[in-house]
Amino acid sequence: MYRFLVVIEKANGNYSAYSPDLPGCIATGSTREDAEQNMHKAVGMHVHGLLEDRLSIPEPSSFAEYVVIPGSEGSEGSF
Repeated sequence: MYRFLVVIEKANGNYSAYSPDLPGCIATGSTREDAEQNMHKAVGMHVHGLLEDRLSIPEPSSFAEYVVIPGSEGSEGSF
């Protein structure tokens, strides 16, 4: 089983997606859900193509984490 991080970004009028661990593997969609579904297909095709060409599958090395910064409501602004 392969597991790759996918980043989905809102663009001008649509959404785009990519995987940092699979250079060149991108997808778009008119909604976030469309971009996610299209990227799922794109990753599958990308990995299948690498296997067909007898190339190695990159080891996933990207991670994501949210950083939460307190808002200005009631905050003194210090960290």
